[in-house]
Amino acid sequence: MTLDLILKANTELHSLSALDCLRWGLAQAGGRAIVSTNFRPYEAVLLHLVTQLQPNIPVLWVDHGYNRSATYQHAEQLKSQLKLNIHAYLPRLTPAHYDAVYGGMPEPTPENEDRIKAFSAVMKLEPFQRAMRELAPTLWIAALRKVQNPNRAGLDIVSADTNFGSLKLSPVFNWTDDEMEAYLKDHALPNEWDYFDPAKADDKRECGLHASWGGKAVANS
Repeated sequence: MTLDLILKANTELHSLSALDCLRWGLAQAGGRAIVSTNFRPYEAVLLHLVTQLQPNIPVLWVDHGYNRSATYQHAEQLKSQLKLNIHAYLPRLTPAHYDAVYGGMPEPTPENEDRIKAFSAVMKLEPFQRAMRELAPTLWIAALRKVQNPNRAGLDIVSADTNFGSLKLSPVFNWTDDEMEAYLKDHALPNEWDYFDPAKADDKRECGLHASWGGKAVANS
């Protein structure tokens, strides 16, 4: 889509429900849509929404191997409950290998910004890029919300993704935490609060999937 068409679509989609945004997106995708997840808090909302419209949609999950036990258990529960068509991609290095060579996960401090980005490039961005190349979606559905951090507040429901070359749709972009909580309750969906992503380290950083530096980081990894 051209920039003008994306701007026009965003104007229209802001007045629609999340399900209608998804209907719009799936109609653009030509059968080549995917949804990504990391099974962080509230991810069940998007997965439930999209599988109502396309139950067999590929669900892209990059498992960097550093998730906590609760996150893996949450993933298995949602996989069973929603009958998710999981496509799991792993880094080329195991966590043990990365720990031995690079000293493990970097601590989430400002001084470690470069190490955090390097970790993300190897353990998250490279397998994600490999997945996007193999799955070749025309539409990437993500759970981005503007309340998550300042970078995401500057995005929109639809955007052209330059890192991975697809159209990106964020149907719950305008949802608040209270709205996400209510949806989970209304549909008897589980949540997961023990989630931690070492490729981000904290909620104010980006792992690179949705930030401009991510494409360059992958190319250099």
